Amino acid sequence: MTLGRAHIVIEGRVQGVYYRASLKEAAEGLGLKGWVRNLPGGEVEAEVEGDESAIEVLVEWCWKGPPHAAVENVTVEPGAPLGDFDTFLILR
Repeated sequence: MTLGRAHIVIEGRVQGVYYRASLKEAAEGLGLKGWVRNLPGGEVEAEVEGDESAIEVLVEWCWKGPPHAAVENVTVEPGAPLGDFDTFLILR
């Protein structure tokens, strides 16, 4: 298992459609840790850490999201794992 980290920004109709909670559920199911939050411009932002292959699966999930989402773009910035997350949080 190779550890990785990614900063993800999801654009489109992603607020008010249960996106953050669904992303948290997907990330936890993949054994990832980190956080997710809404941005003032209407995007959703996440920082995740864990197995690189699990991060790749989560990024693919981000393109689809929950049923009422309409994702237009997903930007991913990989990074080195820091080990500073104990769980996965929804930030407000």
